[in-house]
Amino acid sequence: MTGGAGRPRSAARPGIGARVWEALRPLDPYRSVKAALGALVIGSVVITTFLVFVAIHSATELRVITVFSIIASLLITQFVAHGLTAPLDEMTEVTRAMAQGDYTRRVGAGRRDEFGALAEAFNRMAADLEAVDTHRKELVANVSHELRTPIAGLRAVLENVVDGVSTADPETMRTALRQTERLGRLVEQLLDLSRLDNGVVPLHARRFEVWPYLAGILKEASMANGSGSGPGARKDVHLHLDVFPPELTAHADAERLHQVVANLVDNAVKHSPPHGRVTVRARRGEGAQSLALEVLDEGPGIPEAERDRVFERFNRGPAGQHGPDSDGGTGLGLAIARWAVDLHGGGIGVAESPRGCRIRVTLPGGPRDQL
Repeated sequence: MTGGAGRPRSAARPGIGARVWEALRPLDPYRSVKAALGALVIGSVVITTFLVFVAIHSATELRVITVFSIIASLLITQFVAHGLTAPLDEMTEVTRAMAQGDYTRRVGAGRRDEFGALAEAFNRMAADLEAVDTHRKELVANVSHELRTPIAGLRAVLENVVDGVSTADPETMRTALRQTERLGRLVEQLLDLSRLDNGVVPLHARRFEVWPYLAGILKEASMANGSGSGPGARKDVHLHLDVFPPELTAHADAERLHQVVANLVDNAVKHSPPHGRVTVRARRGEGAQSLALEVLDEGPGIPEAERDRVFERFNRGPAGQHGPDSDGGTGLGLAIARWAVDLHGGGIGVAESPRGCRIRVTLPGGPRDQL
């Protein structure tokens, strides 16, 4: 993850007194601070009584015994108080670190009294805050990654028109309009942070024809790569669509599925060799309205040991597996694809392939309101 935080760091190394206290742990038998304080009072009274008894049966003056009694009581009180308040000092230090944005710090736990319960609750709170901070950073990274695609496609369409490569015919303008509409939808998702933070994202599933839907996505990808303006654009990679039967239909959220296919195609293009071929294959799944999608490329493929990690956030893979003039992207494309597939209750994974990489997506189909 993220912007990932490393192993949580404990608080600063304790001093000699704290280490001695940790080794002795004299308050472990007590499960309450009140019991520990009661034991402190009883101990002080016992020591004072013992010293008075010694003074009565010896030639020692009472005032000397009183001074020693006060000193002993103060030392014991200081020793016990240090042990009781050590978690509070540690929490203060960790809280200051959290105020500066470091949510990896934790408070040492293990005590059985109220301070131990407070330390455990504090650590749970710190873990929740760290998760929220990580989620916020990932959300910003996801949205930024998703905004690049429609912006690059829209820029490609406009540049082609300005440069005279294509005319401003209705079809070209419709492509630009689709990119603009998708950009608007992404901005609406950004404004709806509360639902995204809670993990509640609605699915607007509908029935649609697969061939024209996928053809539109590949056309957008082809225009973005053909203009050379998009991130990691590749003019030499050929995109191919294979749908059978031609009248195949599916039931899914078209916008979420667009995220899946666009990111898989973008990833396949980046890892393709010069003049390579990327194929998008669609077949009927096991259910009546289910869909099985595959995106195949002719690149170096994904090692078996890495197949479970490629869908993790910010995993860009080895540099040697990237195509020419590609920096590997942000490492978010496949993670976003898995997120969208999970919303549908489907599955995504790397399938066996004699050449290159083959990523298979299965969607169950059928009406689904939201997950």
